[in-house]
Amino acid sequence: MTGAIESTRVDVVGMWVTADGHILQELLPDGRYVEARGERRCAYTGRYTVTGSHLDYVDDTGFTATGDLQDGVLHHEHLVLHRERKSS
Repeated sequence: MTGAIESTRVDVVGMWVTADGHILQELLPDGRYVEARGERRCAYTGRYTVTGSHLDYVDDTGFTATGDLQDGVLHHEHLVLHRERKSS
């Protein structure tokens, strides 16, 4: 059964950013994340898990949050983040 879950898992690894660029959330391949807010480069750090297109976050202080990927947009609690594209 685990294989079926993994095959539908959405790839979320990379940098996600709000439209105004104030909040950046880097989702690392090892299940960790680093969130920057304005000048605070490591405002929040913690771990995340992905089930399908749903994300569960636990920051290093124990605070929990959730997110959902819909049509390529990450809805993380009240935030709307878009995948940052690298310029070629």
